[in-house]
Amino acid sequence: MDPELEAFVPLFPDTDFTDPVRDRERFAGIAAATPAPDTDGMAIEDVAVPATGPDVPVRVYRPQGARGIVLWLHGGGYVTGDLSTEHPWATRIASGSGAVVVSVGYRLSPENPYPAALDDAGAVLAWAAEHAQALGGAPDRIAVGGHSAGGGLAAALTLRTRDEGGPAIRFQLLNQPQLDDRQETWSQRNFTDTPWITRAKVGMSWRHYLGGRPAGPYAAPARAEDLSGLPPAYIATAELCPNRDEDIRYALRLMQAGVSVELHQWPGTFHGSQAIVSADVSQRQNAELGAVLRRALAD
Repeated sequence: MDPELEAFVPLFPDTDFTDPVRDRERFAGIAAATPAPDTDGMAIEDVAVPATGPDVPVRVYRPQGARGIVLWLHGGGYVTGDLSTEHPWATRIASGSGAVVVSVGYRLSPENPYPAALDDAGAVLAWAAEHAQALGGAPDRIAVGGHSAGGGLAAALTLRTRDEGGPAIRFQLLNQPQLDDRQETWSQRNFTDTPWITRAKVGMSWRHYLGGRPAGPYAAPARAEDLSGLPPAYIATAELCPNRDEDIRYALRLMQAGVSVELHQWPGTFHGSQAIVSADVSQRQNAELGAVLRRALAD
């Protein structure tokens, strides 16, 4: 493990998703203790997006001279996270990419199991495409992205949008995405006690999200048989992460289906470790996410 990251491991709270309310409170405490990001020159607005269910809360970040739109979906195992806990990361994405970031406060499981979160993301995508000019972007310059469970949602959203003829998605950014409920890969079977995310925690996350239903490709994108016709992708993996091998396998399958993919495996890192922004490797990871989106949404 990268020594700069290893020093922080003892500070992480013990969360296992067996008590979602408790884990949300602990996650919120971590986010609140994070230094406030620099938002100078950036307009930030909270909006309620109409949906078939309850309105979806979103937070819109507009850097000066923004071009393009990024629909950003937070991590948290489909169980934790909200607009406030994601604020530091969404700010970095907006600043680094130079794009308008629409951070989505989708409904959480187990109270709202699949497909609630995906439905919320779909509603916000349709809203962003309809209001692209007002947001400061363009309807043909929309990317979707996310971390962990949010990366899984982003992948699922591109699949469903392709199949249902939804708004055009120019690019997908999947950072350590949660893609496969089967947990059969080498990394899922061997990384049983890695920092922040363990095999058991991933399994509990899937049980909450699926709510006892069988998983299909819109819930677990690794189950999709056809990956052709999807937007170009950037996929990043952490070396010491249970999701690592399913992410690499998904990237290879995308390439074999004719989809352009950039795959980056970050050595010495663990799931979510780029939130430790003082580490050199985290700074490089975060800078690359912004640069990738900037290139993808360029003229």
